[in-house]
Amino acid sequence: MLYFPDMLRRVVRQSKFRHVFGQAVRNDQCYDDIRVSRVTWDSSFCAVNPKFVAIIIEASGGGAFFVLPLQKTGRIDKAYPTVCGHTAPVLDIDWCPHNDLIIASGSEDCTVMVWQIPENGLETSLSEPVVVLEGHSKRVGIVSWHPTARNVLLSAGCDNQIIIWNVGTGEAMINLEDMHPDVIFSVSWSRNGSLLCTACKDKKVRVIDPRKKKIVAEKDKAHEGARPMRAIFLADGNIFTTGFSRMSERQLALWKSEKPRSKHIPVFSSVLMIRFTNSLLAVTVFPQGDSSIRYFEITDEAPFVHYLNTFSTKEPQRGMGYMPKRGLDVNKCEIARFYKLHERKCEPIIMTVPRKSDLFQDDLYPDTAGPDPALEADEWFNGKNGGPILISLKDGYVSTKNRDLKVVKTNVLETKPATKAENISTVQKHVSPQPSVKMEDKLEEVLREFKSLRDRVILQDRRIARLEEQVAKVAM
Repeated sequence: MLYFPDMLRRVVRQSKFRHVFGQAVRNDQCYDDIRVSRVTWDSSFCAVNPKFVAIIIEASGGGAFFVLPLQKTGRIDKAYPTVCGHTAPVLDIDWCPHNDLIIASGSEDCTVMVWQIPENGLETSLSEPVVVLEGHSKRVGIVSWHPTARNVLLSAGCDNQIIIWNVGTGEAMINLEDMHPDVIFSVSWSRNGSLLCTACKDKKVRVIDPRKKKIVAEKDKAHEGARPMRAIFLADGNIFTTGFSRMSERQLALWKSEKPRSKHIPVFSSVLMIRFTNSLLAVTVFPQGDSSIRYFEITDEAPFVHYLNTFSTKEPQRGMGYMPKRGLDVNKCEIARFYKLHERKCEPIIMTVPRKSDLFQDDLYPDTAGPDPALEADEWFNGKNGGPILISLKDGYVSTKNRDLKVVKTNVLETKPATKAENISTVQKHVSPQPSVKMEDKLEEVLREFKSLRDRVILQDRRIARLEEQVAKVAM
């Protein structure tokens, strides 16, 4: 049971979230018979967007995850196609905020892979990524897309370094390797993506300017407990953290003007994962291994972090996915939707604020970040900043056609001579003056297949080279 002394001083506090409540969907709307990953890593194991839910699963001989259309509920067949290109367990996944068909994955095999999912979902297993990003020397436990710049991806590994990639070229553009002496527990982008906030095993929370490779601010012993902590940026630039006291009490803290306001939750000792809704200043806390989801509101009045409600079920959560604001049902006053992972299923949970009126609720749905990027990758790496491009949800969000992710691997492909097939495809592009729609579709299909085969050859060349090095070492 939660105990907040501050709540006893006020009987009623005015809040639009005062009556928020959670409700699990019916059994037939869950995703059943899913072997959720059992790897020992503090991750959400689930990522959601308005089209798909992705879930990291147990897989023999490597790492894999499901990508399921939202409407594909019920029992999931064991033979259902997976994304299965990693050679070791997958630790983290993240959907691109600017393209609902693009997802990144980090793995124990020390690589980051970026995948493009077909518009209607997988029909066969996908083993060839659009691009493989190699640069970490130990397992990669965190992947996170830039919130406003297209094709900018961050990864953090157990080698204590953060790498920021230009996915469009497959290059590592920024390497932050001397800032963290120990394992990085979490990384969060600021609202416009100009800064990073990290939580490290050395009990420090750091604010970093990645392009200047400079620590802007640092807080020692943000939480004094030895267990993992988390830190995220809020919309106003303040930082919200979760961690533990010396007595293993759970703590929440809001770092405002260098003076923290904290709460203690003395229940269990599992790691607290957090999600933040920028447009509503609402924070969700869900402890791994616990069976509850706690909802808080952040305001400018003391004690700043206000407890709202708790949703509890009988089964503990293995992980949790979170639907972006643009994927919610505004007609039902849905302010959040979670995808709770059990050992063998994924259960959607809907958070609702009841309203009597059927009209659009402007206070619950202020303009939110849309799928269009504010910047291109080169602009951001050259020092330009841009806030998210906001959209209105008044008429409901309508998904638009996503463009394919095109990768120009300047550091890989330029060193290889063009093959005969490449020359033929180039000639086909220039010879066909104005092909019909059917011809264009056919050409795109052929080029995609060719590109997939070419990337597969490159990947196999790398594997052969690594095996040759291992054979040489053994022979010596």
